[in-house]
Amino acid sequence: MATEAGEKTTYNMWVMCIPVMLSAFMFVLDETIANVALPYMAGSFSVSRQESTWILTSYLIASGVVIPSVDFFCKLIGRKNFFILSIIIFTMSSFLCGIAQSLPMMVITRILQGFGGGALLPLGQAITLEMFPVERRAQSMAMFGLVVVIAPIIGPVLGGWITTNWSWPFIFFINIPIGILAVHLSKKLLYDPPYAQKQENVRIDGAGFFMLIGWLTCMQIVLDKGNDADWFGSTWVCWMTFFAILFAVIFFIIQKKKKDSLIDLKVFKDMNFSLGTLAQVVMQGVLLASLAILPQFLQGLMGYDAFLSGLAMMPRGVGALSTVIFIGTIGSKINNKVLVVAGLTLLSISGFMLCELNLQIATINIAIPNFIMGVGMAMSMIPIITLSTMTLKNEQMTNASGVQNLLKNLGGAIGTSIVTTLISRKAQAHQSFLVDNMTNLNDNFLERLGAYTGNFAQGLDINSAHYMAEKLLYNQMLQQANMGAFRDTFEVCAIACIVIIPLVLFVKGIEKKEKNG
Repeated sequence: MATEAGEKTTYNMWVMCIPVMLSAFMFVLDETIANVALPYMAGSFSVSRQESTWILTSYLIASGVVIPSVDFFCKLIGRKNFFILSIIIFTMSSFLCGIAQSLPMMVITRILQGFGGGALLPLGQAITLEMFPVERRAQSMAMFGLVVVIAPIIGPVLGGWITTNWSWPFIFFINIPIGILAVHLSKKLLYDPPYAQKQENVRIDGAGFFMLIGWLTCMQIVLDKGNDADWFGSTWVCWMTFFAILFAVIFFIIQKKKKDSLIDLKVFKDMNFSLGTLAQVVMQGVLLASLAILPQFLQGLMGYDAFLSGLAMMPRGVGALSTVIFIGTIGSKINNKVLVVAGLTLLSISGFMLCELNLQIATINIAIPNFIMGVGMAMSMIPIITLSTMTLKNEQMTNASGVQNLLKNLGGAIGTSIVTTLISRKAQAHQSFLVDNMTNLNDNFLERLGAYTGNFAQGLDINSAHYMAEKLLYNQMLQQANMGAFRDTFEVCAIACIVIIPLVLFVKGIEKKEKNG
């Protein structure tokens, strides 16, 4: 392979993937590693848990702005230079996140971190795909799957362990040595093919960039705060939604008509890319949604701490890792569409298994469906990336990866917002149903109330004992209502995985492309 200077490199393509994997791993890990540490950060900054969610959303907004701009910056300064610059910005901002002393400072540094990290995943995907011939892209995507699937899964585990045993700033400090190593290896191992080198007379799409910022910012605010404001029952949510839609429409009109646009929409003419990307958007929504609500269930209803809730989700990472190894070894001998359909089926099965949860479960009841979900996610996500990009030319890969990762980012944000709303609304519905049974006309309720009153009466007067018994029953009712809401939400995730299976059936398989080629 030729370097920028025209020299030849003898490095193996697998070795050249190391800095790409390290960089992408940092970015994806930071999407979820802070989830379990939010209560601790909220306490350090003396803010509410609701306000602390800006620590997560500011990161997503900033990275979402950069992702579709990747192709432009690669043309402006060269892909290798932009990749290294992104790692440096991400690493420096990680240090600033760790020393933040207030919520505004944390949000600003997380925005900077998102700007630096937003390019790492699409660039990593494009570089990895280009290094390998089409017939070996399944193997390359198996390695990339270590980042896409496993990093967000181990994030809560690692974040919980670090927060419990050290303190929350170290979830950001761990990026520093990884970033330094990634910069060194990138300088030494990576190169720019001719179409990825710096180009002359590159102009920025200022109008498109402005519309993109407005669209993503308004949309993320609506998704993050809409449920708390009763969605479209609030005037400001309606106006924010209007501006989000307006900015989005203008953005896509600009991208279609302008010559020097941020993204090239022609890539959507490729049906493999369009259908594969749509399937990935839904899968990303399910992945991040489940990663958001399962720790809430474990910590809020089961009484797990940050580390134990993360540890209970570890089987998902084990299942994903074992599947990645399987796909990397013999996955190329199996039809990719078969793998994707099988993976989506396993995802739906794990979702339906989580629908059977109750407040008396053991850890194994969480571990088994999590393991199956990890297997299903790796089995479906890795081959669908290969299928969606196999019909594209190498020079289209950087732009396509940027567009695809932008939409996946949006899918994750929308999926998380949907399940958050579902849990809130379904909990109210279940509470309304259950409270109807807490009357003097219900013999079971009176029997339980009498038993609890008798227990409390051993140390309290009868009136206090009766009040404590009613309070205990009411709390149990709230727990059951929330439990029902979580079950309903997991069912929605399971159904979503089934619904997108027909999309996969219309995607061309690699065998067909080889025959036509």
